[in-house]
Amino acid sequence: MSAADTPALNRSREIPASTQSGYVMLLVSLALVGASVWMFIGAAAQDQQNAMVIIASLVIGVIGLMILTGFYMINPNEAAAIQLFGACKGTDRNEGLRWVLPWLGRKKIAVRANNVISQTIKVNDARGNPIEMGAQVVWRVTDTAQALFDVDDYREFVNAQIEAAVRAIGSRYPYDDIEHLEITLRGNHDEVGVELRAALIERLSVAGITVDECGLTHLAYAPEIAGAMLRRQQAEAVISARKKLVEGAVTMVEMALAQLSERGVVDLDDERKAAMVSNLMVVLCGERDTQPVVNAGSLY
Repeated sequence: MSAADTPALNRSREIPASTQSGYVMLLVSLALVGASVWMFIGAAAQDQQNAMVIIASLVIGVIGLMILTGFYMINPNEAAAIQLFGACKGTDRNEGLRWVLPWLGRKKIAVRANNVISQTIKVNDARGNPIEMGAQVVWRVTDTAQALFDVDDYREFVNAQIEAAVRAIGSRYPYDDIEHLEITLRGNHDEVGVELRAALIERLSVAGITVDECGLTHLAYAPEIAGAMLRRQQAEAVISARKKLVEGAVTMVEMALAQLSERGVVDLDDERKAAMVSNLMVVLCGERDTQPVVNAGSLY
């Protein structure tokens, strides 16, 4: 089942949390602790100590110290999920010193870009040939609530989905096509990369993660067939080269015969045209340099 089929009621959504500036609350905390110390010293210095003033100073001091337990720091490209007894109360993305009520929990998560190079895995391509593939993916968290609460470990989830997406893409296309009639893994990196990114975005949306960039970093035949496939590629390359060579030679022979006929250099019957064509094809298609033969007699 894809991420799009996941019931919406079971998916978390990031909302802004109600937090305060830590610098303001730090001043408040220091003011309360200072007032508590001043009241306590003043009450203790009196001849008749006022119990109520002492108790009030202690209460104010405890409140000032409790405020200190609500501070936390958020670095650039970082967020903090705020929780109350397990319930998510929102996400704070404001940088710097922050403060919430001391009984609220804070769970930090990085929202900066992450670069992952997957392990090389073995896949069967569209033609059943075993190949090795590896991918490089740049991803980041866009919804902290989904990343923290909708999957068990979002980093392991990313690695597992990268492997699954690479396997799916690898089995969809052939490794190579000598005739260039279809999309291949080796010859169409851009198209394959775009499709891989779209597949990863769909798979990772359930975890509140998006993919900025991805592409294949390793692509090769598996070792057990690499030698045989290399020989096949070499044979296909030789055949393709021969085909181009023959096409060019035929064109040149046609041009030679046409120009000889147009300019009236020599009149050739069908038998002599066949002999000339044979000689020209040998010269143009042969792998070795031709050795000229000087005819000392007549043309016939």
